[in-house]
Amino acid sequence: MKFIMKDWKVLFFFIALSAVSLVSAACGSRDSANTNSNNQPQIIDVTTTQAVVKQIPTYFEATGNLASDEQTDVAPAVAGKIAEVNFDVGSYVQKGSVLVRLDARDAQIRLEQARDQVEQQKKAVDQAIANLRQAQARLGLKDGEAFNIENFPQVKTIKANLELAEKELARSERLLESGDVSRSTVDQRRAQRDALVGQLEDARQMAAVAVKAINIAGAQVAAARTAVATAQTQVEQAQKAVNDTVVLSPISGYVSERVADPGEYISPSAPNAKIATIVRTSPLRLRIDVPEQSIGKVAVGQAISLQTSAYPDRNFAGTVVRILPNLNVTARTLTVEAEVPNTDGLLKPGQFATVRLTQAKPENAVMVPTSAIKTEGDTNKIYIVKDGAVREQLVQIGLLEDNMIQVKQGIVEGDVVATSNLNSLFDGVLVIAE
Repeated sequence: MKFIMKDWKVLFFFIALSAVSLVSAACGSRDSANTNSNNQPQIIDVTTTQAVVKQIPTYFEATGNLASDEQTDVAPAVAGKIAEVNFDVGSYVQKGSVLVRLDARDAQIRLEQARDQVEQQKKAVDQAIANLRQAQARLGLKDGEAFNIENFPQVKTIKANLELAEKELARSERLLESGDVSRSTVDQRRAQRDALVGQLEDARQMAAVAVKAINIAGAQVAAARTAVATAQTQVEQAQKAVNDTVVLSPISGYVSERVADPGEYISPSAPNAKIATIVRTSPLRLRIDVPEQSIGKVAVGQAISLQTSAYPDRNFAGTVVRILPNLNVTARTLTVEAEVPNTDGLLKPGQFATVRLTQAKPENAVMVPTSAIKTEGDTNKIYIVKDGAVREQLVQIGLLEDNMIQVKQGIVEGDVVATSNLNSLFDGVLVIAE
């Protein structure tokens, strides 16, 4: 019986030992699998492209500052109380749009008075013309006709009678010598002749008075017409005063300053009478400081490109339009002005810009997509893909052309570079190119 129990103990020991061995083997197998999994190298999916050589414009760099193409302070032309303000700082206004309306009631009253004066003067002209026509009718004249006193009807009649009286007197004097008529008859003929001479003088004086009346009436017509013209001038001035109560924007642009409030009294004679400052921001002027050694490379009509710190990945184009005649003797630079379109309003007056002035002769350059460049602070990196792995390479970049950028140093034409997942890449990591 003791033997049997001993055999059972031995048998149980071997069974337990076998179970431990199996568990140990299983655990060892799992640990081996985990070890193999941790030792498997990391592989990253990337897109790639080849560096290519393209011709790009040559340029030299300078610095510049953006300024508004036109800026104006708006002030009223007449004094008055502000009734309405239609703008504010930062708002865009079109040329000719209403900025401010002044109280126009007093100006409107003066305009109506001036118009009434014109009507009165026109009536005076009509009366003067009627007087002239009446004076002309006495002499049988029309406008523009010259008058000879000898043609006055009474003068002509008396002259005819005088000629006849002269002949009768002469005939009577001959008959007196022959004794055919008496002395009294001759004296009668002479008295008739002398009376007609006096009547002729009176008729001429009357004609002169009538001519003078015509001249006076003509002068009155001219004076009345002058008065009408003066009154019309006063109407125009009064109308201008009414129009000037509406202050319009002289240019299209953005309001950079507002100095006007409803109810405020403003006058053009007051110091600093402006109500607003308007700045035109499209196009902008770019004032470029060109170093003395590069002034021979600048000409009117030359293309330029600029970048600002606000948009470091974007180029803005422009054209040189003006070159100052003299250098800055202190900085030894020549100021050049370029015109830069700014229809989208991204650029602002006062911004600093890095400027590239394009030269006529292009040059070959190694270009890659901008997506292939990884920028960390002032350092630019690129990842060259070769034999399934990447090599991190520091590069020096240059001109940006659309979505391609020049690599001045670090790669050569034909190098395959990664263009995606750059933040996951590091030197030596394995990749799969898609």
